[in-house]
Amino acid sequence: MTIQTLPPAIPTLDLELALATRCGPGPRIVVGIDEVGRGALAGPVAVGACAIEVTGGRAAALPEGVRDSKALTARRRELLVEPIRTAARSTAVGWSEPAEIDELGIMRALTLAALRAIDALEVTADAIILDGSVDVLTPDLSRRAVPCPRVELRVKADRDCASTAAASILAKVARDQRMTELDALAPAYGWAANKGYGSAVHRRAIQDHGLTAHHRRSWNLGGQAPVLPGVLWDDQSSPQPGKERR
Repeated sequence: MTIQTLPPAIPTLDLELALATRCGPGPRIVVGIDEVGRGALAGPVAVGACAIEVTGGRAAALPEGVRDSKALTARRRELLVEPIRTAARSTAVGWSEPAEIDELGIMRALTLAALRAIDALEVTADAIILDGSVDVLTPDLSRRAVPCPRVELRVKADRDCASTAAASILAKVARDQRMTELDALAPAYGWAANKGYGSAVHRRAIQDHGLTAHHRRSWNLGGQAPVLPGVLWDDQSSPQPGKERR
């Protein structure tokens, strides 16, 4: 019996163009949003934003090969970053650090990272495509003095929508680079390889060496661990389960 593997889905700009039409005539900015790092034990979460401009029902194509970041090799993702930045109207990555995640919870931290990415863009969004099923952006955006953009929820948007797939690549490459930099400061945890997720090497290092300032102490970190000097550890904190490995 031969099992055939389906090729990765090819994302399109169909939803982006439809949203621009719904926003009315004239040039419109549609922004794809996606996050990386939700389920890690250490390191920040990163949210990518990729803005495209739609004019007269047309938009500049994003680079060939843009896919959900999980469907690409690390090298392919890295090679796509500059072409994405060139083709898009504007791009940005927003961050939320481990201490913020512990204080506010993962969902609020992700929301803040997304808002920071949106604010870092050089353009104002008319519509936003959010990968997921919960609108965490409109409550904050609607309180601002400027008009609130339309937020479109789409499960698997990073698979189907080119702007969101591009955002996933930007966020993934940026976060991987950050974790490689942090690995140089604490090489025992293997962050250059595991990117802060719960690999056997990472969990064993937590047991052997304790926690660093880059760990999320509200996560399930494998039991009590010796604490490095100057690092807070609260063994009464409630573990927060991770999502997919991103």
